Amino acid sequence: MAVEGSAGDLVKVVTLLGAAVVAVPLFKRIGLGSVLGYLAAGLAIGPFGFGLFTDPQTILHTAELGVVMFLFVIGLEMRPSHLWSMRRDIFGLGSLQVVVCGFLLTGVGMAFGFPLAVSFVCAMGFVLTSTAIVMQLLGERGDIAAPRGQKIVAVLLFEDLLIVPLLAIVAFIAPPDATQHAVEAGSRWIGVGIALAALAALVAAGIWLLNPLFRVLANSKAREVMTAAALLVVLGAALLMQLGGLSMAMGAFIAGVLLSESTFRHQLEADIEPFRGLLLGLFFIGVGMSLDLAVVARNWQLILAGVLSMMVVKSLCIYAVARLAKSSRADALDRAVLMAQGGEFAFVLFSSALAASVISPVVNANMTAVVVLSMALTPLVVLAHRRFAPAAAESMDGIDKAEDLVGNVLVIGFGRFGQIAVQGALARGASIAIIDTDTQVIRDAALFGFKVYYGDGSRADVLHAAGAHGARVIMVCVNDKAATTRIVELLKAEFPHAQLLVRAYDREHMLEIGKLNVDFQIRETFESAMAFGRQGVLALGASDTEADEVIDELRRRDAERVVLEMAGGIFAGRALVQVNTEAHGKNA
Repeated sequence: MAVEGSAGDLVKVVTLLGAAVVAVPLFKRIGLGSVLGYLAAGLAIGPFGFGLFTDPQTILHTAELGVVMFLFVIGLEMRPSHLWSMRRDIFGLGSLQVVVCGFLLTGVGMAFGFPLAVSFVCAMGFVLTSTAIVMQLLGERGDIAAPRGQKIVAVLLFEDLLIVPLLAIVAFIAPPDATQHAVEAGSRWIGVGIALAALAALVAAGIWLLNPLFRVLANSKAREVMTAAALLVVLGAALLMQLGGLSMAMGAFIAGVLLSESTFRHQLEADIEPFRGLLLGLFFIGVGMSLDLAVVARNWQLILAGVLSMMVVKSLCIYAVARLAKSSRADALDRAVLMAQGGEFAFVLFSSALAASVISPVVNANMTAVVVLSMALTPLVVLAHRRFAPAAAESMDGIDKAEDLVGNVLVIGFGRFGQIAVQGALARGASIAIIDTDTQVIRDAALFGFKVYYGDGSRADVLHAAGAHGARVIMVCVNDKAATTRIVELLKAEFPHAQLLVRAYDREHMLEIGKLNVDFQIRETFESAMAFGRQGVLALGASDTEADEVIDELRRRDAERVVLEMAGGIFAGRALVQVNTEAHGKNA
């Protein structure tokens, strides 16, 4: 019997993994993203799909550890000083968004005919955005560390902090019970004390215990023990916060922040990553399973209207608050689309409100369906926004276009190559005009005292405006092979008087540029690789003179290769390349 029970459990594990392995690549292949793939997989194998699982809440509760680990990894990237610099966004922007959205969504609930208390609980449950979904979508597009991503993270952190006072409010607005009133009042203050004590204990452990612990474990040279310790820290912090009535995810985040300046930070991140990804995926599967299609079918008009009205109102609130906080239109719209759904903490709030008789079982079922559907719709809304929203106009604030420039040197492209290449001409006292098409490069250069103008070097009118007709030397330093070739062809045709110095991307590009008869060209990594190789020769025991002889010979062979390749193609000079095949053969 035990074997049969174990086999049944194993079947469930295989089913979960199989559903994820099939659905996620399929949904990513058709451009719908991994989150929607997990949700669809959960719906398919859950109690309201094929019925392979009957208790999605158990899976959801276990898989919430994926969200916990995700917040721990985010915490590792946020040093306390950085977190302190975000305080205005966390408590200012976060509180403003929560208050405005909560007020208007409460109005939506009352418009549907619900009492004030019920409307407030439903509204605040929907205000609490899904940390799991938003962080996953931000991570997939690499925006977590970007300024607009950091503002979203700040709001999510404030919302995570909000769950504790919201649970306290639910207890206060619960129908009165005269026999328990004094006991409840006392227990609330005891709960606040326990929460503060748990938070203080976590901070103290992070400051005085964790780093010494990891130093001892690192000296043991047992990699598996370090992995176990990383899991212990994450789960222990989550447990401590849960015992204190706080968010498990918040506990893991605080633990991550406290370890963010540790020398073991990268090791911890690498150890947690596989568990984080797997459990976070399992969380999304659990959310998909928990969508009660029977409830949706019975009340589909109410639920559909609730989902649409609450998502639209919340989006408009978020957009308005973002614009009020001086975010650009594009960033405000992006934040409104990403954060328009309810989140996993809504389930906690609704369960507490149901237990306190603030909401009825019917309202709880309907609102749970509304929140789950909003979570499922978010990846689709994000996809639609990405495909159909008009491209944001690039801000030209503080940027001057190239007009009537004068200089005996014109530099086209001012990235990492152009910034160094221009130093020699400046040292000779040359007057230099610089153009680039990247507005961020232009702004960054201004911080160091450079005046860079906006201009596309592949357009003849821009080159005239940039002073190419009066320049003695034109330096093409663009980091784009195709663009460089177009610019060189245009310069040779329109401004043949100027000496043309060109940055080649690689050897193949060098051969292409060589056919255009420029005055000078160089592969962007050639000289640095030669200097690096010379140090390698010296490290092997050669003298300076011997190292110079080796490098001079390599330069001669390379120049000979170029001549052969110009005539016979990229492989014509292959015999002149030093290779390791012969050396390996001798060693063998």
